[in-house]
Amino acid sequence: MLKLSALTLGYNQQALVKIKDFSLKQGEECLITGASGSGKTTLLYTIAGLLPPVSGSIFVGNTEIQSLNESARDQFRGKHIGIIFQTLHLVKSLTVLENILLSSYLINQPQQQERAIAVLEKLGIVEKRNLLPSDLSQGQQQRVAIARAVFNKPSLILADEPTASLDDIAAENTITLLKQVAAEHKVTLVIATHDARVKAQFKKVIAL
Repeated sequence: MLKLSALTLGYNQQALVKIKDFSLKQGEECLITGASGSGKTTLLYTIAGLLPPVSGSIFVGNTEIQSLNESARDQFRGKHIGIIFQTLHLVKSLTVLENILLSSYLINQPQQQERAIAVLEKLGIVEKRNLLPSDLSQGQQQRVAIARAVFNKPSLILADEPTASLDDIAAENTITLLKQVAAEHKVTLVIATHDARVKAQFKKVIAL
């Protein structure tokens, strides 16, 4: 489902990360680990098509990400890849429900309000749907970001440092929730983190 081949990442043609070969099947999960500055976020963003590789190829399903033009990459990402950024990027002026519906609006898909409500219900925050992000706790905002990431039924979820600012209990709950959501939707899950608390919960690891 996800395949990296002879991949080199970096800036100004200077290599930062090299991955000879790596693949994940549909529904599998892995961690990208390493110290700050090792290229975790760069790799995650390159998989998402937000950054170009120096060389090599990235396939999501049967689609080679870097072969698409910018517009096609945006459309593909919106339909097939859910991203949870370290900074959640919730739109402050929109309600929880509107933030989730925005993800389908941006790729010209129908506004499926019933599905959005169902996703929020499964994540335990449906009663917050008409509130603004500022009215939510950090944990509730993170659940909104997860709901937005799965709303378009992606085949791949990418999460950047989802536990970085959380205490031990909240960090464990967040990883458990991500794994549960991915398993329920049969989604491939890739998490970039330097958080050693997370490593024991994953069998596959890309160590940078």
